[in-house]
Amino acid sequence: MKSTSIKLEDLFEIHDFAPNEGQYEAITSLDGPLFLMAGPGSGKTRVLLWRAVNAIVFHSIAPEKIFLSTFTEKAAKQLKDGLQSILGSVTNLTGIPYDISRMYIGTIHSLCQKIIGDRRFVKDRARIKPPILLDELDQYFFVNSGLFWKSVEEILQVNEKEWRIEIKQYFSKRSDSRHDTSLSIISLFNRFSEENITADEIFVHASNEEDTTLYQIGKLYVWYKQRLEVTNSVDFSLLQQRAYNQLLKSDHVIYEFDHIIIDEFQDTNRIQEQLFFRLANGHKNLCIVGDDDQALYRFRGATVENFVQFPERSQLNLRILPKKIKLNINYRSKKHIVKTYTSFIEKINWRREDGKGYYRLHEKNIQSYQQDSDLSVLSTTPGDSESVSKELAQFARKLIDEKKVDDPNQIAFLFPALKNNVHVQRLKKALEEEGINVYAPRAGRFLEVEEAKAMFGILTLIFGKPERQDFSGVYKDYHDWLDIAEDIAKELMQQNDRLERFIQVKAQELSRCKEDYIRLLKTISDNGWALNDIYIPKKHKRILSSASLLSQQALRGLGSERLDKIIDQRIKQGNPFTLQYILNRATSVDWNILDLFYRICGFPYFNNMFRIAEDGTDEGPITNLSMISEYLSRYMEQSSSVVTGSKLLESRFSNDFFGRYVYGLFRVGESEVENEETPFPKGRIPFLTIHQSKGLEFPYVVLGTPGKRNWGVPRVEEIVRPLLATDNEPLERMNEFDTMRLFYVALSRAEKGLIITHLRGRGQVIDPAFKQLFEEMNYPLIPNVDVNKLSNAQPKTDEIPKVYSYTSDYLLYLKCPRNYMTFKKYRFVPSRSQTMLFGNLVHQTIEDLHNLIIASRGDNNE
Repeated sequence: MKSTSIKLEDLFEIHDFAPNEGQYEAITSLDGPLFLMAGPGSGKTRVLLWRAVNAIVFHSIAPEKIFLSTFTEKAAKQLKDGLQSILGSVTNLTGIPYDISRMYIGTIHSLCQKIIGDRRFVKDRARIKPPILLDELDQYFFVNSGLFWKSVEEILQVNEKEWRIEIKQYFSKRSDSRHDTSLSIISLFNRFSEENITADEIFVHASNEEDTTLYQIGKLYVWYKQRLEVTNSVDFSLLQQRAYNQLLKSDHVIYEFDHIIIDEFQDTNRIQEQLFFRLANGHKNLCIVGDDDQALYRFRGATVENFVQFPERSQLNLRILPKKIKLNINYRSKKHIVKTYTSFIEKINWRREDGKGYYRLHEKNIQSYQQDSDLSVLSTTPGDSESVSKELAQFARKLIDEKKVDDPNQIAFLFPALKNNVHVQRLKKALEEEGINVYAPRAGRFLEVEEAKAMFGILTLIFGKPERQDFSGVYKDYHDWLDIAEDIAKELMQQNDRLERFIQVKAQELSRCKEDYIRLLKTISDNGWALNDIYIPKKHKRILSSASLLSQQALRGLGSERLDKIIDQRIKQGNPFTLQYILNRATSVDWNILDLFYRICGFPYFNNMFRIAEDGTDEGPITNLSMISEYLSRYMEQSSSVVTGSKLLESRFSNDFFGRYVYGLFRVGESEVENEETPFPKGRIPFLTIHQSKGLEFPYVVLGTPGKRNWGVPRVEEIVRPLLATDNEPLERMNEFDTMRLFYVALSRAEKGLIITHLRGRGQVIDPAFKQLFEEMNYPLIPNVDVNKLSNAQPKTDEIPKVYSYTSDYLLYLKCPRNYMTFKKYRFVPSRSQTMLFGNLVHQTIEDLHNLIIASRGDNNE
C-alpha cells in the first residue's frame, strides 16, 4: 500500500525546486482573485505549474475544472509536460492516478475553439459544428480576393480603384494597391472584433462625426462577418468573439471552472478580458500574471491597461479586490544586467497628467538572485554602422573561439525591426566575413532564402510559371524572383542529371494529364453531354474509353468493374458522381505538391541539408525547408490537393499557385515562425526582432540598434480610440511608452553578457534613455575588454521536464531516426505518403533513386 501523506514541500524537494517567499505565496494562494506581478526571469512559468499541481493534488480540484491560458503553444506544451511529470511522480508515491487530457490548457485561441465545441458551454448542450479558423494568411487571401472586392463595389456602390485611393488617404498610406488597402481594412476589422465594438456603435459614431469612410468600412465589416458566418468560418479575432457570445447565452458556464489562470495578461485584449471575467464570475478564482513593462502587442489589439488596472476591474467585474504578490527576483541574469534594464525603464516620466498615479506599476523592486560583480554589460566603441559592425563581428568570433559559448546560436542579435535595415545587412556581412553564419529570416522575405529559391525554382520547371505582364513595383520584383529561382533550379539540373530526368518525368506526367483531359472533354462535347451530367458507366464509359490517343493511366482512371458497381449503387442512393468527377479521376497524378516536395528533398542538394542538421553543423537550411513544407500544406488546405487535368488547362494550376498564392506570400512578406522546440538553429547566430525574442533567453545578447524611429500614432488607434469607453494611455505618449517597453524586453533577455551598440553618424537614431544610460553607467568598451574575463555559457537543464511518448517518440525514433528528426524535431508537415517517401527516397542511394525514375518512365510508356 502506497503512502498518501505526501506534502507539497516533499514534491518541491523531489523536483529540485526551492521557491522563494513570493513564489511560495503565489503557489499556495488559491482562494479569490490573485494579481501576480512577475518581472523578467522570475520563474513565473514554474509558479503557474506548481499552482496547478497544488490545486489538483492537495485541494482535490479535477484537472478539467482548471482553465490555464498561455501566450504561446510552446508555453502550453511546457506546462503540460511539467504537469504530467510531477503528477506522475505523485502517482508513483500515492497510487492515485491523474488524467489531464480534459484540462483546458493552451493559447487563448485554442481554448476558444475548445469552448465552442464543448457542450458544457452550449445552451441546452446542443451539438455545434466548430468553425473553420482562418489564420492571418487565410484572412489576407480572403480580403485580397476578387470576391471581396466585387462585393465592395456592390455594397458601397463605388468604383474599386477610386475607393482604394480614398482608403489610402484615410489611412495615410503611400500606396492605393489592393494589397495595401486589404491590409488596412484587415487591421481595422480585427480591432473592431478585439474591442468587441458593435456595428451600431461604429455607425452612430461615424454619423456623428460625418465620417463617411468609416461608415463604409462599418458596412463592409458587417458583410465580412456575415459572409464568414455563412461558411462557418472565423478569423482569430472573431473566434474569441464567438466563444464569448456563446458564454453569454447560459448562466451555468460561470461555474464550469473552479480556477482561471492567465499568463501574460499584459498582452490580452478587451474581448479576452471580458471572456476571462465571465468564466471566473462564479467561483471568483481568477489568477493573472504578467509584466506591464513587457507589453509588446498593442499592434495586435493588446491593451496593457487590462493588467495595470486589474485591481479596479476585478472589483468592478468580480466585486472583490485581488490579492497582490510580487515575483521580483531575477534568476536569469547577472546583477549588472538587471541593474541596466531596471534603470532604463525609469528614464522617462510615467506619472499620469493629473498626478494621481502612474501609467505603469511602480515600486516593483526587481532584484538579481546572482549577487556577483562580474563584467556583464559592454558597449561598442561609439562609431558609424560600418566600424561598429566589424567590431561586433570580431567580438562574436572571440566569444566562439574562446569557448565562451558552446554554439553560435547562444549569441543573439536583437533589433526593433529587421526588414529594409542597412545596418542589419552590414552586421550580417561582417559576421559572414568572420566565418560566422547568420540566421535572419525576418531580415528580408522568407522566399528569398536560398532553400526557398531552389525549391520553388524546381516547381516552376515542373508546373510552369505565370506569364509576366508589363507591370512595375512589387509585381516586377516577384517575377524577377521567379526568374532567379528558375535559373537556380536549372543550374542544379546541370549539376545532377538524375534531378533533370526527374523534373522531365514529372512535367511529362502533367502534360499527359492535360492532353488526356482535352481528349475526354472533346468526347463529351461531341456527344452533347455536359460536365455536370450524372455519370452512368453503361452509357458513358465505353465511349469515353474509346477516345483517341488516351493514355493507359487515363483508361485505368475511368474505373474498374468494381468501381462501376459502386457508382451504380450511388446512383440508386441519389448520390451520383458527375462526368466532371470521373474526368478529374482519370486525369489526375498520384501525387500532390507536398508529396513532390519530399521527393525533391531526396536529391543531393537538399539531402545534404538533412545531413548537416543531423551532425549538428548547421540547422538553418533544414529549418527553412520545414517552413516551405508548412507553406505548401497551407496551399493544399486552401485548394484541392489533387492535381488534375482540368487544373492544368490554360495554366490554371500555375496561375493559382504561383500567380495567387506564392505571390501573396511574397507580398505579405510573412516570415518564419519560431519552432516550438528549436526556435533558433544550431551553427548560426540568430538575428531576431525584439518581439521574436520575448519569452526567450540567451547567454549573450547584442542589442543591434539602440533606437527606434517614431512614425507617429498608428492610424488605426486614432480611428478606434473614440469608440472605446475605457481609461487608456494618451495617444500622444503611446509611442514613447511602447518604445521603452520594447527595449526593456531586449535588455532583459541576456544571461551572461549584454552588449549595447553605440551608433553615431548620419541617419542613426539613439533613444534618449540610452544616451542617459551611456553617460551614467560608463560601460566598458569592447576593445578594452579581456574576453577571458567574461562568463561562460552554462549547459542548461530544463526547469520543467519534457515528456516523451513510448509510441510516438521512442518507437518512431527506433524505426527511423531521420524521420523522427524531420517530423518531430523540426516540425515538417507530413504528406499522405511520408512513410513511402522517406523509406524509398530520402534514405535510398542515388543509384536506387535513379532506378526508381527509370522504372517510373517505363510505366508511363506502357
